[in-house]
Amino acid sequence: MKRKKSYVLLALVIALQTILAACSSNNGEPAAGGNTSSGNTASGDAGGEVTELTLWHMEEPPNRVARFKEIIDAFNAANPDIKITPQVQSWGDAYSKFPAAIQAGNGPDLLFTIPDYTTLIKELGVVQPVDDIIASLNEKHGFLDAALAPYQYEDKTWAVPVFGMVQVLWYRNDLLQAAGVTPPKTWDELKAAAEKLTSGSQYGIALPASKSMATDQVLYSFLVTAGAKNIINGSNEITFDNDKTVAAYQLYNDLLKFSPPDSNTYQWGEPQAQFNSGSAAMAIEKGQYLSTFESESGRPATDLGVVPVPVAEGGEAGSIYYSNGIMMLTDDAKKQDAIAKFFEYLFEPETYGKFVNAEPGLFLPVTEDGSKAESFWNDPVISKYKSQVEVLIDASNKGALFGFTDGVANKIGKVAGPNYIAQTLEQMTSNGKSAQEAVSWGQAQMEAAVK
Repeated sequence: MKRKKSYVLLALVIALQTILAACSSNNGEPAAGGNTSSGNTASGDAGGEVTELTLWHMEEPPNRVARFKEIIDAFNAANPDIKITPQVQSWGDAYSKFPAAIQAGNGPDLLFTIPDYTTLIKELGVVQPVDDIIASLNEKHGFLDAALAPYQYEDKTWAVPVFGMVQVLWYRNDLLQAAGVTPPKTWDELKAAAEKLTSGSQYGIALPASKSMATDQVLYSFLVTAGAKNIINGSNEITFDNDKTVAAYQLYNDLLKFSPPDSNTYQWGEPQAQFNSGSAAMAIEKGQYLSTFESESGRPATDLGVVPVPVAEGGEAGSIYYSNGIMMLTDDAKKQDAIAKFFEYLFEPETYGKFVNAEPGLFLPVTEDGSKAESFWNDPVISKYKSQVEVLIDASNKGALFGFTDGVANKIGKVAGPNYIAQTLEQMTSNGKSAQEAVSWGQAQMEAAVK
């Protein structure tokens, strides 16, 4: 039975290797970290024992690395009996190399995660429930349901959510005003705006249409607003093929007529580049648009407009949303006590805002008091784009994530890994299928993948 389980796990690892949003690659081996079962201690300056913990995170940009280290160093200084050592890893290694390192006892005590990645690592039998930690934090700070729910199944909570990401519709206020277009709220208004804003070398909207997670995510925001967010349930039954899904794909394909002709190569950065250059008037993405808008566009902050993703007639408000969390991989009682202290420190409002603003706008608070904290709102980028951030935070409360809307589908990686949501679109853009034919194809592919 163990050998059979290993084969199943290996297949899941392969399927999930490309699941995460684009991050820079680090081809090195995972650094040797804490032990997932034994308690490491060292002598403190006063002769007492120091509980040592290793944390792996995959946020490689220098500004994120520096801010996380700053927070952890401050915690260590305030708690001389605990020492947390952060180690920077790569999402490129998370699915291929981390499982082997963890099984060999060379994994960390704390590991950054996203909901579907948690389902994979949990299969290794090392992820520890964090229900007591969550209960304490929730009572004090109040977690957003959308942030917490994807980590709660089998009557346990398997990670502590630490920041969220949500998609919205960004628009160039200067370009819309020049064309006499108001920010769209419905699908019909969105299509009409994209058409009117397309003129000469300017396109109405920039959308990804490649076989990528970027396309998966933007398409899923349209599925949410169509009222078709439930594409797979907790029993791994595929519920993708329906009229609302077909309508979402038809709209997306129609909008591509008003997106640059090389949209079939776009992933994360290209729509933003088109948007900032003024070559596209609208785009759908997360909050990373804030920090570079003025420097790359040469326009004032007031020209960066944002509204929730437009909604279909009979659909629902929302878009893709997912929280990044931290898993606890050690069963050592002393380490678990130290980890609980760390989370208590991290979520205190004066600390938490600084932590989330490691990437202003992209990382959003997952607690009620965190979204009100001065340490969050006083950040130069956040304070400059206050009204835009308020839209992002509101959208977070209406977010959804495929595989986690109708129970927890533990085989969602087999759908997400091959980018079947994006591949369904390719059946229309490359193979000439109708929206109904493409969606039926997608249903069949997904059903075969989760068998």
